[in-house]
Amino acid sequence: MKAMIIKELGNSDVFQLAEKAKPLVKAGHMVIEVKATSVNPLDTMLRSADTPWSQNLPEILHGDVAGIVSEVGADVTGFKVGDEVYGCAGGIAGTNGALAEYMLVDADLMALKPKTLTMKEAAVLPLVSITAWEALHDKLQVKAGNHVLIHGATGGVGHIAIQLAKHFGATVSATSMPQNVELAKTLGADNIINVKKTTVAEYVQDLTNGIGFDAIFDTIAGDNIQLSFEAARFNGGVATTLPIADVLQVALKSLSFHSILMLIPLVHGINRPSHGKILTTVAGLVDKGIVKPLLDDSNFSIWEVAKAHDHLQSGTAVGKIGLTV
Repeated sequence: MKAMIIKELGNSDVFQLAEKAKPLVKAGHMVIEVKATSVNPLDTMLRSADTPWSQNLPEILHGDVAGIVSEVGADVTGFKVGDEVYGCAGGIAGTNGALAEYMLVDADLMALKPKTLTMKEAAVLPLVSITAWEALHDKLQVKAGNHVLIHGATGGVGHIAIQLAKHFGATVSATSMPQNVELAKTLGADNIINVKKTTVAEYVQDLTNGIGFDAIFDTIAGDNIQLSFEAARFNGGVATTLPIADVLQVALKSLSFHSILMLIPLVHGINRPSHGKILTTVAGLVDKGIVKPLLDDSNFSIWEVAKAHDHLQSGTAVGKIGLTV
């Protein structure tokens, strides 16, 4: 099969086209014919720099995948040859990813693709949907009556988080850069905050009567995490996807603080069925019109993955970048 591989870390030009052996099916796994993948910031990090997962990095990157089941291994139930599936199942921890014509996947990490989406649309969902679900449902336990703040309204994780939080019954406010405010308004949030025009103190006063938000999901982190701590109410909750250095406000406001790392099942092999279950639920929400992916308007194939990585790192992409075979 054809594949885009890397032999070393570096800029996007480290990708090279190669012929690789088609993966062999094994128990608990499936071989799928890859139809689409997506670019996540994780993929550019793994390609370009040392990370905690660099030691066992596979040649073929990208975890998100949508495709057609071509072979089913022993002990796999719920899938058959010809099924259209999606998931986040490789590109890390010694497991080859989706930048190839075929991919070996652990069936526990997969789900039937939403029927109403194209392969490209489905392929942008797995990592971001699992991340948003784990943050809002599992960690922050968002429910009806909560007022939730989501940072990064039109980002990959942020736009899904808005839709899930609304589904859970919360009032949702979300932050956006000025150029994306109008698009952000189409995602279903109750309030969109232009971060260049409104301070934290102002929107906390305007939207929560100065009390603060019940739960905050910060998909930006960095310096922004301190703004999240500022915006949270006493005894509120904050979740983020990236490491932070200063947690003083967590203690001073008695916050529940959560770190979200959806990679744990992929890297450590624990609790893998949870990912398949989340994606099955998300597929149902998609087909009911409750969740809709936001795609960047670019059009790359997996053989143009270098251009796709450059596009993501340019900061001009809006929504998720999908790549097709």
